[in-house]
Amino acid sequence: MNIGVLALQGDVREHLAALAESGALARPVRRPEELDEVDALVIPGGESTTMSKLADTFGLLEPIRKRIAEGMPGYGSCAGMIMLASTVLDGRPDQETFAGIDMTVRRNAFGRQVDSFEADVHIDDVPGGDFHAVFIRAPWVEEVGGDVRVLGRVSDGPAAGRIVAVRQGNLLATAFHPELTGDLRVHRYFVEMVRQAADAR
Repeated sequence: MNIGVLALQGDVREHLAALAESGALARPVRRPEELDEVDALVIPGGESTTMSKLADTFGLLEPIRKRIAEGMPGYGSCAGMIMLASTVLDGRPDQETFAGIDMTVRRNAFGRQVDSFEADVHIDDVPGGDFHAVFIRAPWVEEVGGDVRVLGRVSDGPAAGRIVAVRQGNLLATAFHPELTGDLRVHRYFVEMVRQAADAR
C-alpha cells in the first residue's frame, strides 16, 4: 500500500515515519502526479489556512477533493481534521477545505499555543486502552452529520464531552497529534482502513 502524506506544510516527517513503522509504504505528496501514485492520503497538523492556500497554489485542492469523493481513504490530524471538514468556524472567509467529512469544526477551539495540553482519550475501534493525546492549538468538532461516527471525546476538564475523533466511511480525523507520541495505534488503525478499502475494490 502506498500512503501519501500531504507535504505542503506541517509535521510531515513524523507521519511518514509512523506510517512506515505501521507497515505502509509512505511518501510525500506535493504535486497532482504524486497524488495519482498513492492509495490514500494523510493530511498532517500545521496551519490550516496556510495549507489551504498552498493546496490551491500547488494545484492539489480539486484533485484531492475528487479522489476523496471517489472513495480514497484519508486521515487528518489537527489542521488535517479542519481540512477534511465540510464547515469551518473561526476560519478565514476565503479558507477552502477538502470537504470530505460532514462535520462542523472550530479552529483553535482549545485556545492558543500556550493552551496546548495532553490528555488521555478513549478511541472507539482502537484497542489497548486510552490514547495519550497531544493537543496543540487544536480544533474540536461542534457537530456531525448522520453518516459520521464519533470515535473519541475529551473525558474531563473544561472541554469535557468535546468531540476529538471521528470517522466517516474511508475518512478518519483526530483533533490531536498521534504522530508526536510514539504510539502507533491510530496510524495502524488507518493503515487497516486503507487495506480494507483496497480489498473492497
